[in-house]
Amino acid sequence: MRKIGKGLIFAAKHKYMKKILTLALVFACFVGYGQIQTPAPSPSAKVEQAVGLSTMTIEYSRPGVKDRTIFAEDGLVPFGKKWRTGANAATKITFSDKVMIGDGSLSAGSYAILTTPSADSWDVHFFAHESSSFGSYLDKEPDATVTVETNEFPFSVERFTMEFHNITNNSTDLMIMWDNTWVAVPMSVEVDKKVMANIERVMAGPSNNDYYQAATYMHTAGKDLNMALKYINKATNIDEPKFWQVRRKALILADLGETEKAIKAAKKSMELAKAAGNDDYVRMNEKSIKEWSAE
Repeated sequence: MRKIGKGLIFAAKHKYMKKILTLALVFACFVGYGQIQTPAPSPSAKVEQAVGLSTMTIEYSRPGVKDRTIFAEDGLVPFGKKWRTGANAATKITFSDKVMIGDGSLSAGSYAILTTPSADSWDVHFFAHESSSFGSYLDKEPDATVTVETNEFPFSVERFTMEFHNITNNSTDLMIMWDNTWVAVPMSVEVDKKVMANIERVMAGPSNNDYYQAATYMHTAGKDLNMALKYINKATNIDEPKFWQVRRKALILADLGETEKAIKAAKKSMELAKAAGNDDYVRMNEKSIKEWSAE
């Protein structure tokens, strides 16, 4: 067998390493090209707006006019055909609460917006959002459609724009603007009922659960036990107190040295727990009653 010299082995290894290095450099070049970022032709945008006690959010893309005819029979956006209302993915609007649009309403949630422009008016369609592909909505029935009239600017808006204008305590207009055309979609939300409900709740004072939470904190944190007892009495002085609330009263009484009253409260908590089918509280009260009775 012929022996291979060290020099030949080194040369072979050198040649092999050279090929690996060349391939690595080529790969790095491709990766470098992949990392180059350029401006998007239709940049994405997100607009969030508080309206009354609700929040509305739009996510869409903004194509440019670029010296093209936009809204026309033979324009980039032909009259009478459903349009994605922007570019790229389907335009998405999200409502935190129920919203009234025209004569209809939409529940809280996300919706895809498609429009059917014409010379004098637009039909604005809202579909429950299921996909970022606007094409998936073309053959579906919208959840709501509102027809709004078109208006003209005395100038051109280069980038397609969607914004909330004319904001009041309970309403806004969703403005859709591009080139020299704009439409306004009126939207409103319920505010009065929410505010009045909050006023009535606050003005009525703390609930029995608020008193229970306060008593529990003061008891477990080692605060004023007499004040904790005062709060738990307010929480349980109702027709149908909860077994866990009465249990807290028993524990507070026990820590105050009111053993007989603690046992009485524990027995009541145990009865309520049995009626509710809560065996854990039944066992806890039985154990406490046994311990306090032995004192």
